[in-house]
Amino acid sequence: MMIDLEPAAERMARLLDDIGEDDFAAPTPCPDARLGDLIDHVGSLSGAFTEVAHKRPGEAPPAPPDAANLGDDWQQKIEKRLATLVAAWRDPSAWEGMAQVAGNELPAEVAGRVVLDELVVHGWDIAVASGQPYEPTDAEIEVASAFVSSFDAPRDGNLFGPVVPVPDDAPALDRLLGLTGRDPKWQPEQ
Repeated sequence: MMIDLEPAAERMARLLDDIGEDDFAAPTPCPDARLGDLIDHVGSLSGAFTEVAHKRPGEAPPAPPDAANLGDDWQQKIEKRLATLVAAWRDPSAWEGMAQVAGNELPAEVAGRVVLDELVVHGWDIAVASGQPYEPTDAEIEVASAFVSSFDAPRDGNLFGPVVPVPDDAPALDRLLGLTGRDPKWQPEQ
């Protein structure tokens, strides 16, 4: 099933428009990443998953991400990468067959869901760290939640942290965040 990544990518770009380099040191819900580091990660993963859509091996983003990689025109570069990512995943062939991501082969449809999850969850990370509102669509949350629920990975903080218990009647976004190891009530320390 094809997923339109444009709403999530455009939401991410709008978040980035309201962030300046003086915000890069802000803490995020990702314990080992400051806001600038997380922005670097979004830029890197956008480029990597564009390659995946074209059936070229997508290299893992540099670890750890680092705001020092961003450069002076980082907003324009990342916005362009996000637009290119959306265009690449609009091609139906991007969703067919197998794909290579960081040396691992997986169904291309799963790789597309990874991209959506990254945009939705890191969008929340960036929004909450920078004090901006954030409202992904119900459909995006549903797809990301199904992906995270089905993904068998260690909960060691590399991909996902340990599940944070969230009430069953909590908003869908809060339940998704809990599945990824995030506390939906996280706020930067004042």
